[in-house]
Amino acid sequence: MSNRSWYYAAQGQQQGPISEDELRDLIARSVVTADTLLWSDGMAGWEKAGRIPGLMSGVPEIPPAAPAFDIGGPASAGALSAKLDTWPYFGWALLYVVGQLVIILAPWTAVYLYRYVVERIRVPGRPNLSFTGQPLDIWYVFVGLGVLTYIGTSDRPFLQLVSVVGQALLGWMILRWVATKIASNGEPLPLRFEGSPLAYFGWYLATLVSAITIIGWAWVLTAWMRWICRNVQGSRRELVFNASGLDVLWRTLLFAVGCAFIIPIPWLLRWYSTWYVSQFALVPRTAQPV
Repeated sequence: MSNRSWYYAAQGQQQGPISEDELRDLIARSVVTADTLLWSDGMAGWEKAGRIPGLMSGVPEIPPAAPAFDIGGPASAGALSAKLDTWPYFGWALLYVVGQLVIILAPWTAVYLYRYVVERIRVPGRPNLSFTGQPLDIWYVFVGLGVLTYIGTSDRPFLQLVSVVGQALLGWMILRWVATKIASNGEPLPLRFEGSPLAYFGWYLATLVSAITIIGWAWVLTAWMRWICRNVQGSRRELVFNASGLDVLWRTLLFAVGCAFIIPIPWLLRWYSTWYVSQFALVPRTAQPV
């Protein structure tokens, strides 16, 4: 265990990473006790220090009991959070838009934005997230998405239909790819998205059609996010989306109205994005994968 990094719970908050030497020093000073929750890469979940074999020499080990659990307090709900810096985030988002317009730059600007955001998302029990995808992994998908965006501006119904169908399919491909490129502490996570392309297209189309109701799209989008979460597999915990349609509606409208004034865009983008991430959470599965 000599080269492992450790995290520990103190006053309901996650602390770390610390080296094993630092951990043993905290144990010697009784900062970390047998009842303190610890986590290190390779562990299925948080565990009491006294139940980790060989860690607390001279301290009686606590007999195995219930399965490991997450930190109490705010972290017990498993809520995700994001720490985005206003101007760097706005800069990467702006470059992403430019990449979509230029098309050929889209694979690079998209991947750089994904890396920036993923590295700043905090997930209970999964420290130091990173995005391992490379611009040339599925470059043709990003280029195709940019081309379809231009095709969608045509006044011909057939080309508009091609654009809608194509963008939905490529969006599904990007989602599947992104799920497989998430890592924690440099180790790839066994995540995968198992939603079918046909169902994804159905939700995509329903969201577009619901726009004619002026406000109904918010509830459709919320249901779509929950469907996506249900189809993210490979984790012992289930990803859920907690926002209501009303939550999405008023915040999105406020974001859109505020952006019309141009100047507040960087701050509004950060506010809206951090809120959106915080609506995702991890909860125990009723049936865990083998």
